[in-house]
Amino acid sequence: MTTPLAAEGLAAGYGMREVLTDVTRAFPAGRVTALLGENGAGKSTLLKALAGIVPARRGAVRLAGRPLSEIPRREAARAFGYLPQGFELLFPIVARDLVLLGRTPWRTAFGAPSARDRAAVEAALGEMDAGALAETDLGAMSGGERQRVLLARVLASEPGILLLDEPTANLDPRHRFLVLDAMRRRAEAGGAVVFSTHELDIAASGADDAMLLSGGRVLAAGPVADTLTEPLLSALFRVAACVTPGADGRPLVSLGPARPS
Repeated sequence: MTTPLAAEGLAAGYGMREVLTDVTRAFPAGRVTALLGENGAGKSTLLKALAGIVPARRGAVRLAGRPLSEIPRREAARAFGYLPQGFELLFPIVARDLVLLGRTPWRTAFGAPSARDRAAVEAALGEMDAGALAETDLGAMSGGERQRVLLARVLASEPGILLLDEPTANLDPRHRFLVLDAMRRRAEAGGAVVFSTHELDIAASGADDAMLLSGGRVLAAGPVADTLTEPLLSALFRVAACVTPGADGRPLVSLGPARPS
């Protein structure tokens, strides 16, 4: 099993504040990894650091064994598909044009979109059930519609590594499963997928592995059967956790009331 992406003793943060400390983990091809933790645990920062958006203060991110800091930006942009947690709409734009921006790493500076670019855009819109929104302005969309279009932009770039921050946010149950299927297909095709979520059912059903982050450090990491356990989840979220095996062997997780401090 190859390792297209890895963090080695990674520390990252903003200004004087260090958010991540000593994160070491390989994200192998063919696996989907869920990042879990309370607000402020470092999930979004880890995704940004893996994507090269937030630089490492110590340690390194490696892409196919090479330090990310030494890889040309265009090459890295072709490798990664990054979905941020928030999206600020700065100007009117219809869905098809926004998704076409996902093809930027593959296009020349002033060249017209190629047939492959246009085909990738249409395929991504279709995969996210957003084809009917192609000519709709993002400002006129619901939160769930916008999320599907933003995911289509990521998929249109045809990356080998997906880094997705809360990809199922604002989505109804049908579209949540559609996103899980898209992540699974990318992993089965040899890609690596890392996503953050607060939805334990999404982590349990959609991920192969989980990384539990607490206070910017790794509390546990490994297959979901080994990490989504009652002791670890109770410690992570400071609530009573109940875990039972599902019919497919994956854990079924429920959380109880918060524990007193």
